[in-house]
Amino acid sequence: MLKVNNLSYWQLQKDLYKEISFSVEEKDHCAFIGINGSGKSTLIDLIINSEKHSYNGDIELDNNAIIGYISQFSNMDDIKDLTIFEYIAKDYLTLQKELENICIEMETSSEIEKLLEEYQRVSDDLDALGGSDFEQSISKKMNLANLSNYNELLISELSSGEFKLVKIIKEMLQNPDLLIMDEPDAFLDFENLNSLRNLINSYKGTLLVVTHNRYLLNNCFNKILHLENTLVQEFNGKYIDYKFSLLESKIELQELSIKDEEEIERNEVILRKYRKAASLNPDAGIGKYAKARATIIQRLEDRKTNAPFVYIKEPEINLYTEKEIDDDIVLEVKDLNISFDESILENISFDILKNEKVAIVGANGTGKTSLLRKLYKNNDNSIKYNELVDFEYLSQAQGEVLDENNTVFEELSQCNFETREDIILSLEKYNFNEEFLEQKISSLSGGEKNLIQIIKIESAKSNMLLLDEPTSHLDTYSQIALEKAVKNYNGSVLMVSHDLYFIINTMDYVLLVEDKSIRRINMKKFKKLVYSKYFERETMELEEKKKLLETKIEKALEDNNFELAQVLALELSETIKLI
Repeated sequence: MLKVNNLSYWQLQKDLYKEISFSVEEKDHCAFIGINGSGKSTLIDLIINSEKHSYNGDIELDNNAIIGYISQFSNMDDIKDLTIFEYIAKDYLTLQKELENICIEMETSSEIEKLLEEYQRVSDDLDALGGSDFEQSISKKMNLANLSNYNELLISELSSGEFKLVKIIKEMLQNPDLLIMDEPDAFLDFENLNSLRNLINSYKGTLLVVTHNRYLLNNCFNKILHLENTLVQEFNGKYIDYKFSLLESKIELQELSIKDEEEIERNEVILRKYRKAASLNPDAGIGKYAKARATIIQRLEDRKTNAPFVYIKEPEINLYTEKEIDDDIVLEVKDLNISFDESILENISFDILKNEKVAIVGANGTGKTSLLRKLYKNNDNSIKYNELVDFEYLSQAQGEVLDENNTVFEELSQCNFETREDIILSLEKYNFNEEFLEQKISSLSGGEKNLIQIIKIESAKSNMLLLDEPTSHLDTYSQIALEKAVKNYNGSVLMVSHDLYFIINTMDYVLLVEDKSIRRINMKKFKKLVYSKYFERETMELEEKKKLLETKIEKALEDNNFELAQVLALELSETIKLI
């Protein structure tokens, strides 16, 4: 379906790919993963619009191949007055109308042969869309997405998550040879995420999907393309097996690496002895032995294994505050109303206590982001912060807090950094180099923009964080690093999120938004609710066990305890089989 051979490409004086090769076979459901800024979206644009770019190597795709595409971002302005059925079936309805017009024209025209040819062409196009079964196909897809009663709704009545699903249904029904989706899971609530999983797993065509969503990665794909350090690793199998293979490689390679280091150190001790002897004795033979030993050391250094897909450095995110609050209550909300054209939230009340970490959850379109933005603006008498509270805000609408016209340096210069060198040191902790300073905010990927927001928050050292979908667009390594940072943060957190893993691993309790109101539920009840409505309890608990075992293996590797790491890896392998 798609074959990439020895592709090299550079952008802004930065190598993105060096002679990468991979293929996507017919019927593959392929996940495309990699750290933020590694060039995943750029590679997709190369595949779709190869003629617009200068690159070395080959991208082989049948000239007649039809590519469907779902971007990260959705815009419904031009189609908001259409019903969902009209939007999805637009091409089908247009072709049907053409057939009707041709039939009417046949009744009076003398050019029957020409009209018959035209009728056959349109009929073939209609058959390519599914012909007489098209409406039934729409119905099946809508049922899979839990949107079965939505056909007559206007596009404008949909939440952003529902609209994303409708766009995906429309593209799938076009029957493209290759359907490419760039982070289709962004901002989807639990129900819509489950619907997306159903759509992906039921799709009979070929898929290439950029995603960082751990739930989708664990449940939807039979092939992994991993872009890292300008290289691509291709794995035929499930993500969970790919992760395990990386962990096994890490155990093996780290053990070999230590043996290599020990051998290098042993030779360096010998070399130092030769050099000391040579300084005391001008015998040419001693100098010859020293030179030979230096050559051996260089060979040992050169043969050390380079494993870019095993040793991936997480960002070093360190969230903390030095601004203690004496009182228990840091935020009090009492009888707050939020409305636009109509009421979204009515008379909601809740308190956030010192050092509490709380998630706001609910379906798409219920007003969660509007609530957090209201708390950020702090312009309502129903909102009362403790006078010692100093909060920072991370927005899913990144342009709300980042100036797209700024360079990274200009943006971070507004923070609590004393010198340019301080900014560079901070960026290095997030795996960015000095050249990154001169990039425009507008040129960054969604994940990179979120990391810049997190750097700004970290530098502020505030005692309360308002986070709106903080893991959106972040790669899995950054998600895990942020999880650790939020869990260890010594202030209060109020967070909107649909990331189940993140919520369970970091939050104290949940504020559930439904029916224009808000209610507090503890984590035990939240898990029970989620398992009963959206996710299989046994699978999620096994995945939690898997994560715990992976953490124990990482700790064993930190201690160079390879025997324990191997024992834990066997237990992990058995757990993965159950999943």
